Amino acid sequence: MSSREKILSAVKNNQPDFCALPTLENFVQAITNVVEKYKTVLQSIGGNVYEVNSFDECIDIIKAHFTDAKRIVSIDDAFVPFAELFQSGKDAHLLQDVDVAIIPTHFAVAENGSVWITEDLIKERVLPFICQHLIAIVDKKNIIATMHDAYELIGDRDYGFSSFIAGPSKTADIEQSLVLGAHGPKTMTVFIVEPSRK
Repeated sequence: MSSREKILSAVKNNQPDFCALPTLENFVQAITNVVEKYKTVLQSIGGNVYEVNSFDECIDIIKAHFTDAKRIVSIDDAFVPFAELFQSGKDAHLLQDVDVAIIPTHFAVAENGSVWITEDLIKERVLPFICQHLIAIVDKKNIIATMHDAYELIGDRDYGFSSFIAGPSKTADIEQSLVLGAHGPKTMTVFIVEPSRK
């Protein structure tokens, strides 16, 4: 048995017992209009958001705002031929020069302006983080109020990789000066789409 296998075996054999998630009262103030709240929060953290009626409308907005983009990659074939379709199994290093990535999402959270993704949706983990500009698509009916609601949905799901993404990459580590795009996408745009109008 190799050193690696010994370490992984030791980790596997020393896992804590599973326990039920704690029951918490929802202490967040009631959000009456989740769509408006989501839009307000995302914009306040540097993101862009549009309510659209179709993927064609998304494409028109992308064309208008990303005129210099040389490489646009999508996971959804609905954006082909406007965008290149990236299929699973390809070398992730081929994504190093992506200007715009268009990804689907499971849902969005109004409380913090985030979207939730898993690898079964995005196919390649690095895609939302290596691109210059990230575009996320969320169904209007899949915007929920709080992170409490989010964990109710995902607490017992089985997935290898997941992430909440909220706004463009940002840091204020150096002299407390805010820098966007320091270690990830420079911009994040979310399209809220009516599910029946794609």
